[in-house]
Parts: sequence; C-alpha cells; structure tokens
Amino acid sequence: MASLTGVITRDPEVLGGTPVFRGTRVPFQALLDYIEGGQTLDEFLDDFPTVTREAATDALEHAPQPAPDLSS
Repeated sequence: MASLTGVITRDPEVLGGTPVFRGTRVPFQALLDYIEGGQTLDEFLDDFPTVTREAATDALEHAPQPAPDLSS
C-alpha cells in the first residue's frame, strides 16, 4: 500500500501547486468533491481515466479525516 505522498504530488509548474495525482493533472480535490457529492469511485474513474483505481483508493485511505462537527 502506497502512502499519500506516493500517489499525490504538488508542483508549482502543475496547476499552480494544487495537489494532483502523480503523473496526471487531476486534482485530488476532484476525487473528494465526487465522493462528498454522492458520486461513486467508479464514476470518478470513468471521468478521469488517467487516475488508477489503486491511486484513488490509496489517496482516500491516507487522506486526513475531517474533524467531527460537535456543534449540535
């Protein structure tokens, strides 16, 4: 299993330093937006074929989890 840094990279020359999947110009945030929007991993992979399933699942497994909302 790869680390997040193994599948996500930041380079000021690529999308102004936005974290992207290594070897692509696909922002990691795009995957998070798909998942948060109720779309599936398969839908994301269909729309961004340069991202492998392994890279997407590794990124999701290693992504920092948001803090729970304790305000209610």
